[in-house]
Amino acid sequence: MPSHSIFLVDNGSLRPDATFALRALASALSGHLDTVIEPVSLLHSHKIAAKDLAGEPATIVKRRMRELIAEGQMDFVILPLFLGPSLAITDYLPKVVEELRKKSPELTVRIALPLGGADVDLPDSRLALILKDHLDQLLKDIPDAEVALVDHGTPIRPVNQLRDAVALQLSEKTGRVVQPCSMERREGPEYAFNEPLLENLASSDPVRKSLVLLMFFLLPGRHAGAGGDVAEIIEGLRARGNYDEIRVSPLMGEHPLLLELLRERLEAVL
Repeated sequence: MPSHSIFLVDNGSLRPDATFALRALASALSGHLDTVIEPVSLLHSHKIAAKDLAGEPATIVKRRMRELIAEGQMDFVILPLFLGPSLAITDYLPKVVEELRKKSPELTVRIALPLGGADVDLPDSRLALILKDHLDQLLKDIPDAEVALVDHGTPIRPVNQLRDAVALQLSEKTGRVVQPCSMERREGPEYAFNEPLLENLASSDPVRKSLVLLMFFLLPGRHAGAGGDVAEIIEGLRARGNYDEIRVSPLMGEHPLLLELLRERLEAVL
């Protein structure tokens, strides 16, 4: 048994394409580092039928750690596939670890920083570089398009601060206005920091109504990717005439620079 087990951890999804994407990224990172990185979700993915995952069932952190603890593994490294300090990794994951530690007091779990780094107001500039690569490709023949950066929307301010800071970094790198926006938000004035919503964006140019939408998402799932919530909102924008043309970036998990970022996050806790 290796001295420690390393998990690449996403939030999890009920959609098979999210698990396939996580597996592909873990495989690429394993090859990049010449070490075994297991793709493991926090939630949901274990409910997908194995037949929909090429016969290989997905697993979640609590279940996989229990299996390995039973085999004698007591040292784990968690590499979060999260852009910012989501409650999933700052609140839920530590609770899972503490629950397991009650039965296995010798358990050691090291959790790496999220991709944005330790400071949400000064995020790792490589996130903006990934987005700039996507933006440059999409603007080639529509240089006058408006630009927006969309994330899911969040109940906690630090995750929102990170997105806005990345949008500002991207604006500084490109000399363009980059409008941050949210896919959705919770009700109540305390969550108004998620405004504006993507569904309410509209072109300021009555002649050339073009939008480049940058996806502040890592993997496909219910929200991002083909047939996701964002795609549905985009169709609504077109149908209402808010924009005549909308181009959407690839997801950030598809960019090769992400492997370098993940490697550094892992090395910092090893």
